[in-house]
Amino acid sequence: MEARYLLRVLIFFLSVAVVLFFFVVHLPYAPTNTSELLDCATNSPWCTSKNRLQSKQTNILKEPPKPTRHRNHKSDTPHHPLDPLTIQELNKVRSILSSHELFQLSAYALHSVELEEPEKPLVLKWKKGDRLLPRRASVIARVNGRTHVLTVDLGTGQVTVHETGLHYGYPMMTIEDMTTATLAPLANADFNRTIIQRGIDLADLACLPISTGWYGKAEENRRLIKVQCYSMEGTANFYMRPIEGLTVLLDLDTKRVVEISDKGRDIPIPKAANTDYRYSVQEFNQVMNILNPISIEQPKGPSFTIEDQHLVKWANWEFHLKPDARAGVVISRAKVRDPDTGEQRDVMYKGFTSELFVPYMDPTDAWYFKTYMDAGEYGFGLQAMALDPLNDCPRNAYYMDGVFAAADGTPYVRSNMICVFESYGGDIGWRHSESPITGMDIREARPKVTLVIRMAASVANYDYIVDWEFQTDGLIRIKVGLSGILMVKGTPYDNTDQIPNQEDLHGTLLSENVIGVIHDHYVTFYLDMDIDGSDNSFVDVNIKRQLTSPGESPRRSYLKAVRNVAKTEKDAQIKLKLYDPSEFHVINPSKKTRVGNPVGYKVVPGGTAASLLDHEDPPQKRGAFTNNQIWVTPYNQNEQWAGGLFAYQSQGEDTLATWSERDRPIENKDIVLWYTLGFHHIPCQEDFPIMPTVSSSFDLKPVNFFESNPILRIPPNVEKDLPVCKSAASV
Repeated sequence: MEARYLLRVLIFFLSVAVVLFFFVVHLPYAPTNTSELLDCATNSPWCTSKNRLQSKQTNILKEPPKPTRHRNHKSDTPHHPLDPLTIQELNKVRSILSSHELFQLSAYALHSVELEEPEKPLVLKWKKGDRLLPRRASVIARVNGRTHVLTVDLGTGQVTVHETGLHYGYPMMTIEDMTTATLAPLANADFNRTIIQRGIDLADLACLPISTGWYGKAEENRRLIKVQCYSMEGTANFYMRPIEGLTVLLDLDTKRVVEISDKGRDIPIPKAANTDYRYSVQEFNQVMNILNPISIEQPKGPSFTIEDQHLVKWANWEFHLKPDARAGVVISRAKVRDPDTGEQRDVMYKGFTSELFVPYMDPTDAWYFKTYMDAGEYGFGLQAMALDPLNDCPRNAYYMDGVFAAADGTPYVRSNMICVFESYGGDIGWRHSESPITGMDIREARPKVTLVIRMAASVANYDYIVDWEFQTDGLIRIKVGLSGILMVKGTPYDNTDQIPNQEDLHGTLLSENVIGVIHDHYVTFYLDMDIDGSDNSFVDVNIKRQLTSPGESPRRSYLKAVRNVAKTEKDAQIKLKLYDPSEFHVINPSKKTRVGNPVGYKVVPGGTAASLLDHEDPPQKRGAFTNNQIWVTPYNQNEQWAGGLFAYQSQGEDTLATWSERDRPIENKDIVLWYTLGFHHIPCQEDFPIMPTVSSSFDLKPVNFFESNPILRIPPNVEKDLPVCKSAASV
């Protein structure tokens, strides 16, 4: 009996120990017990634990902003005119709409419920402490087969129904649309019979909702979607086991099967072997050395703060940050502090991912329609998954949740949707070492630390990582990473020797019976630049070769900069050219530096790709906003989505390209810059079964914005300010 009692006590204490270990390892909070406030130089257990965060000099912990995964959002209230709708406000919108006559006649679905942002001049005038501007919700709803755009005034309860005019296309799908679309084919006996005839157990079936694009009159007046399916047998990576050639056309409103196309019965389903990417199922050998854990340390804690849940302050930067169901991340009212005057100066009123266009390059029956618009069709923010601490984001990251509305208006929380953290990869902010021949012993260098705002959207198979990086020198870097899993095609071939003409594959043979199809990615950003105010101009600073005159110089040629101020929108339609280079400046012509240069920011393009599709190709008509890498338009609150407000099954009549053709004046106006990052992707075997991340970026960089180097006065790092930890192996 006594032995049994001792065993129970032992099990109890072991259980407690396991629970405590779990919390220590997984919760990124700093310790609060004073006994844990130890100097890392002592090589204490706290120093070598996963959660060390101590101050070597003061022995006082500065606790980082806590992740919000345990946060209760029910009591949230707005503090800023641009704060997203809260749970209380979303519930109020739902209540108001439920009593409106439009929503009492038949079933409805809310496809978008977002803050209707106040007019820009009102937001610019608003200061903290002022009365909050009236709160309104912008709602896009489908009622009885029709699309309606409404404004709900949360103060008065008034509902305004807007006339949308003649338009094609539909609002982005709801999560409920996508879920029910994947289940609907199972109600069709012909579909089930086809699956069973292929030798697939219905219990192993995984299906995806695939937007149809637009290809003619037969697709008008019906909200359609295509569904294709995969076998999950033997792997979590069902994407690598397509049931090739089987496509179901579905009516999204009725959830009824319109047509089944089955043209792949002779194509085997690829094997499950070696497709699973999870760590827990990998077989390991000793060929590759395992990396030791790595992390940056912040002995005094993070340098950023987040006030009232959405106002980010870091170093010389201040901006408003919020999640958005369509755009993902929205950065607003970005200001940088001038090192000379201390003034907070306007840089950008609003920036976000406006649209993603992903056309696949296979014209066959089961593939031609795969030309996705991931923001306007699926909702980039709706597809944002919870970020994984220590892997998606480092230890001292702050996590922000998204609060969205379901199709019936019920609010729900997307936890850990965004993370905020400081990054230091050993980069240099600036440096100079004086040559010994001068006799001067000077060696000056400064580290480059950046603040990163990150979101990762998993749009079915593909994962998009979007980073907004803020640097102390005033630069903003916008980076997109592509990872996740390829959308692949089944094939009878298991070796390239069997293929008569490899180009007929429309891709690359990655594994037995698996083709990675060639495709493009275009990510278009909306950037409402306000350089020291809203009235700005766009300048194409063209770099030209100039030949010298006979006898003028021993040189035959040199380069000069020719500045062309864009008068109208067409002047600012830019295709990047390697052998006709330019810099692209957004300037404030009424604000000059001490020596007379107009203050500005310039777009610094990164490696990018341009669309090669025919402009009359139906997908490219819808994605015409990728015809140029840069566009500039006058500010218009109704022109924010490059693919149009109703991108789903649109015909391309309401895109950035159509707006820009109006050729409106843009000189010394409130203007919006649009930039498109592009990727051509010819898959390779290294992309199988899951892709290493590939990234591209572009910069918004100060150009004559400051009087001199804005980080001249930042101090260098010194050893005494940093913790000294010894590795366990050296003890």
